[in-house]
Amino acid sequence: MTWLPEINAIKRVQEFAAQMGGTEGIAKQHIRGKLTVRERLDLLLDKGSFSEIRPFVGTYEYDGNGDMSSFLPANLIGALGTIDGRPVCVRADDFTIRGGSSDDFGIPKNTFIQNVADNRRIPLIKLLDGAGGSVREVTEAGSKPGTGPAVFNAESLSKIPIVSAIMGSCAGWIAIWGVIAHWTIMLKNNAELFTGGPPLVKAAFNLDLTKQQLGGYHVHACESGVVDNVAEDEEDLFRQIRWFLSYLPQNVWHQPPRVDMGDDPNRREEELLSSIPRDRKRQYNVRRIIKMLVDKDSLFEIGPLYGKSLITTFARFDGYPVALMVNNCLFDGGAQTPAACEKMMRFADMADTFHIPIVYLVDVPGFMLGPDAEKLGILRKAARTAIAMKQVTVPYLTIIMRRQFGVASMPTRESIPNYYAWPSGEWGSLPAAGGALAAYRKEIEAAADPDAKRAEIEERIRRMSSVQRRANSFLGTDIIDPRDTRLLICDFVKRSQEITATQLGPKFNRGIRV
Repeated sequence: MTWLPEINAIKRVQEFAAQMGGTEGIAKQHIRGKLTVRERLDLLLDKGSFSEIRPFVGTYEYDGNGDMSSFLPANLIGALGTIDGRPVCVRADDFTIRGGSSDDFGIPKNTFIQNVADNRRIPLIKLLDGAGGSVREVTEAGSKPGTGPAVFNAESLSKIPIVSAIMGSCAGWIAIWGVIAHWTIMLKNNAELFTGGPPLVKAAFNLDLTKQQLGGYHVHACESGVVDNVAEDEEDLFRQIRWFLSYLPQNVWHQPPRVDMGDDPNRREEELLSSIPRDRKRQYNVRRIIKMLVDKDSLFEIGPLYGKSLITTFARFDGYPVALMVNNCLFDGGAQTPAACEKMMRFADMADTFHIPIVYLVDVPGFMLGPDAEKLGILRKAARTAIAMKQVTVPYLTIIMRRQFGVASMPTRESIPNYYAWPSGEWGSLPAAGGALAAYRKEIEAAADPDAKRAEIEERIRRMSSVQRRANSFLGTDIIDPRDTRLLICDFVKRSQEITATQLGPKFNRGIRV
């Protein structure tokens, strides 16, 4: 007497599960240019590491003898596996079954998978390709009130890295759940994200919109900021997920991993001496400066299409992960726009949660002004940004490359005593041009040559704003040779490890911004 019949029954269930929604459903997925859920897991996880969570959940049919005749699995797969040898947990929608719309098992299995990740303290990756609830489900089975709150345990955000990948048309609770993450990536094509799709928008507003017009990548990665990064295809998406996770620890009880990039921390770049133009009106390529400073091939930018006046990127210095923020004068003059404020808050919050030191390279003329900025709530966003940076607990270093003016200097002041400037730096309440006109309007207008008078006053203000004039005060900065910047940051980050080692664990004293 053995248990072989039961083992064979288990194998039959696994064989049915491997067929997903059947040949027709798989063919439709491939025609759309998309992989099936199991093909995606094979591509994302290390070879041979896949182990399914609750694979026997689904709908069974039995013959007259009581033997199983068919099995339709739940259209949500949970998986344990590894990425670059590090354990992860994945929840992935199966669009070949019910078009990804939730079945009876969706919400409880969704919650169970998250609890597995939370319990094991490993990153959670959400591959989203579903539409949430469906009208047909409500019509045929009735609605299920009260299930929504069970979808997500918000405390997970303060414990483990959470990644969302938008890989299809995601609406309803799945769309909301997709945004609850530290980082969200979206396919450039074949993926959309919205509260309700075009039919609902048509009924509510009589607007005819395509899925892409309503919730494509250009909406959410470029305008709303709901999505951080965009992938050209599924292979690129999984590559970016692996890259993103490489900068983060497994959980908040660990420090981020160091990866030796083979780049000398003592490297000095002569070009940095001339990177900042003497002409204050001239723009320059700050990305070139960034590449000269960081470990080679170590950049992973977050949100490159949104809030472009601020660059937020992971990088490595002497192999250690750093959260690098840099003002970009090529967009909005480097001003802190409402979008840039949101971007800075979220990025700093993620760095603080996972014990990643922050480095801020500053060239900011101030918070954005003008009617559009006022309508978008720049004052409240500026205040929230200043408060958010005040809450940062990880080591934080600031280097003034060129301008640091107005209230936008508040986030930089929190980095004292790690506060430095290049000789090209300026610091003050207002830039010379605007300050002269605001403070000396009557004198300028009364002068025989108003333009010459204005230029004279601007030059005087500029000299007073020089970091070299302010270096004689404890409120000033230490001035460094730009060529020594890399060594300075490498030393700062290395010393920071001793501090972050004492800060491990969740930071429950504040909310996590999503």
